[in-house]
Amino acid sequence: MQKPNYQKQMDQTLDALARAHQTPRLLLHSCCAPCSSYVLEYLASHFEITVFYENPNIAPKEEYEKRLAEQKRLIAALPVPHPVGFLESHYAPERFLEAARGLENEPEGGARCAVCFRLRLEATARAAKAGGFDYFTTTLSVSPHKNAQALAEIGEACARRWGVPYLAADFKKRGGYLRSIRLSETYGLYRQNFCGCVFSKRQSGTAAAPPQKA
Repeated sequence: MQKPNYQKQMDQTLDALARAHQTPRLLLHSCCAPCSSYVLEYLASHFEITVFYENPNIAPKEEYEKRLAEQKRLIAALPVPHPVGFLESHYAPERFLEAARGLENEPEGGARCAVCFRLRLEATARAAKAGGFDYFTTTLSVSPHKNAQALAEIGEACARRWGVPYLAADFKKRGGYLRSIRLSETYGLYRQNFCGCVFSKRQSGTAAAPPQKA
């Protein structure tokens, strides 16, 4: 079976919005400032975006707060056509640990990651419904280590449950990941070398990377 072309789908959606002169509201789940940088730059001309920081997988709390501060700093600094809002979810790492129970030794990209994706996208869809947003999506697919098709399938399942369309994307396409690196350098963003959870950090075998300067 041929894989869906999410970039083509995105192009069609953005073209339709432009023709209709519409600027819908998008709730954008963000895993971190570096990943959101390109996505915000790319989509801010087409949507009124609110960044949703829902990451119970990140540990310890100091790491969570460091990434949170960088996300807020980027939103304040990035020049975009429409102001970007910000919404922080309640930090509850026990939710992730409970969801990942029994999957602690899974490799990165395996079943534990799928559970983590579902946990965060479910919360994003629920918040999008509560906030009256027109779409929701996630920055996660900008990473070359994240499976865009798996994310889209989970997002679309959440969309059906909560009644808010999921904006399917593969943000790593068209140089999206490389652009996120360039923007991280420009704004001196802290870029970590593990996804955030204690299990990924253990498997990486190293501590988080230090902040990068422009």
